[in-house]
Amino acid sequence: MSGSLSSSEKRELITLLQERQRRKNQNKLATYRPYAKQRAFHESGRSFRERLFMAGNQLGKTWAGGFEVAMHLTGRYPDWWQGIRFDRPINMWAASETMEVSRDGMQRILLGRVSERGTGAIPGDAILETPSYPNVPDAVSLVKVRHVSGGISTCTFKSYDQGRRKFQADTLDLIWFDEEPPEEIYTEGITRTNASGGPVIVTFTPLKGMSRVVARFLLEESQDRTVVNMTIDDAEHYTPEQRATIIASYPAHEREARTKGTPTLGSGRIFPVAEEVVKCEPFKIPAHWVRICGLDFGWDHPTAAAWLAWDRDNDVLYIYDVYRQKEQTPVVHAAAIKARGAWVPVAWPHDGLQHDKGSGEQLAEQYRQQGVAMLPQRATFEDGTNGVEAGLLDMLDRMQTGRLKVFSHLAPWFEEFRLYHREDGRVVKLMDDIMSATRYAVMMVRHAVTEKPPIEAWREKLNRLRASGRSHMSS
Repeated sequence: MSGSLSSSEKRELITLLQERQRRKNQNKLATYRPYAKQRAFHESGRSFRERLFMAGNQLGKTWAGGFEVAMHLTGRYPDWWQGIRFDRPINMWAASETMEVSRDGMQRILLGRVSERGTGAIPGDAILETPSYPNVPDAVSLVKVRHVSGGISTCTFKSYDQGRRKFQADTLDLIWFDEEPPEEIYTEGITRTNASGGPVIVTFTPLKGMSRVVARFLLEESQDRTVVNMTIDDAEHYTPEQRATIIASYPAHEREARTKGTPTLGSGRIFPVAEEVVKCEPFKIPAHWVRICGLDFGWDHPTAAAWLAWDRDNDVLYIYDVYRQKEQTPVVHAAAIKARGAWVPVAWPHDGLQHDKGSGEQLAEQYRQQGVAMLPQRATFEDGTNGVEAGLLDMLDRMQTGRLKVFSHLAPWFEEFRLYHREDGRVVKLMDDIMSATRYAVMMVRHAVTEKPPIEAWREKLNRLRASGRSHMSS
């Protein structure tokens, strides 16, 4: 018996394969698997009403927003889903800069391309109606979606150029802004969800700098608001070579925003230095290098620490570890600090002299009692001063001259570094906890020590130099 297929069997197999591919294309929601930062954005919906996914261009922010919206519209949540859920049909808006931008962005992701309706995030069998939007070719005004409960969800498309009045007078379960909205339109969007308490989703690249909407998320403290930042390094669909090519393709003044999702701060940046200038690959710290830790106290804002190693031969400082945690006691923070080396001396600021209202003990003393190697005095320069500007200038000078480096895997350090800026000439004291801890460590680096007695560390270094010399002589 021959194992080959007849012509009719081949045609039937081709038809079956084509049908399987069609069904797959018509249900992309079932195979959506987010990257780590996209998943973090989704999961934050359980705890925060307002969410900003701030990312560089072509990294997957609108893609993530579209697939989450598709889940809420249909009620089809995957097994791995840990975000907010709706168990009923919803009424929502999806808004962008213009209807042309909406058509080419969020509508394409939700519905598929014009010639391939039903191949987007919303499964084809769930799409009921897509009436056209007048005077904008191929754009739709809304989409009606079948919900698993049997009801019908509605997503209406809006654009910022319609003006604030077009964002009034409705009650919504959810609103999604793709591309940064004007502040007055964003405020109206929030108002539309006040009655339901529903989520406000925002996805954009911050090309307008530190605008009011960006500042709302980055600088104004709120328990209802969060931001997830995604850089080109978090986009798993690019190879390292592709990332390098993409970064090089942008003008220098746009690279931070377009590849790292960082607002362009211009002259307001405290450290106007490219990340690549200070970033270095992690390595094992030589035993003869001295180390110190800087500690910034907090509660509502995080308590933060930064660990620094000093190559005194070349006068280069290396930030090799960081810690940031809020609303925890000194006992918790002390354990984390000691785990990174209980012998490392810790520099701390003047508020460590404040007395706890409960125990009456100084904050620095509480850490000392937990076994943290707190330095005897608060952080100052050698002349006894402790000016913030002097400390920042010292750090900037070291960055610009290659004498301050940061291990590349320390994402929290670089998050703060990108956003550290001034407003009206003054340092903005928000999201600066690790930066402050770093400054204290740099100020007090003269008190850094080695884990081993210095004589032992230098003896090891001398032996290595001698061994290196013998190796060169023998070669």
